[in-house]
Amino acid sequence: MNVTFPVKVIWKGLIFMFVFVHSIMKLNPFVTSSRRKNRKRHFNAPSHIRRKIMSSPLSKELRQKYNVRSMPIRKDDEVQVVRGHYKGQQIGKVVQVYRKKYVIYIERVQREKANGTTVHVGIHPSKVVITRLKLDKDRKKILERKAKSRADGKEKGKYKEETIEKMQE
Repeated sequence: MNVTFPVKVIWKGLIFMFVFVHSIMKLNPFVTSSRRKNRKRHFNAPSHIRRKIMSSPLSKELRQKYNVRSMPIRKDDEVQVVRGHYKGQQIGKVVQVYRKKYVIYIERVQREKANGTTVHVGIHPSKVVITRLKLDKDRKKILERKAKSRADGKEKGKYKEETIEKMQE
């Protein structure tokens, strides 16, 4: 298969510069690559889509237990901050999920204002790790569904061990 990339030629003094316009060829014509449009969709996203965007990875123990990598964050989950100024602090409970601002507020992550009052600091959910999930029947169902699809994906490999052995004989 012969793949050519769109190239823009720029004249700089005595040097021709070849600049790759798109480093990756777009496969789906119905999905935009435009930064402007993607930013617009991100900041104008409805609440049910913001919920999915506001997902956090699970800790290694939870990942082993449930066979799920990440979950949408919710109030009363216990999390640990792993990036930014507040990283490494003890585990805290999620006090509020503020979808409009794409932030969560955590129990012990606070700062003092100039007038002396303490306020929670907003942290993006991708910068935390969930250490304990608040489970109810709906969330258990989500975990089971995600684990099942992940297991099905592992089985779906191109070659199985038996077929590889037969091919080597």
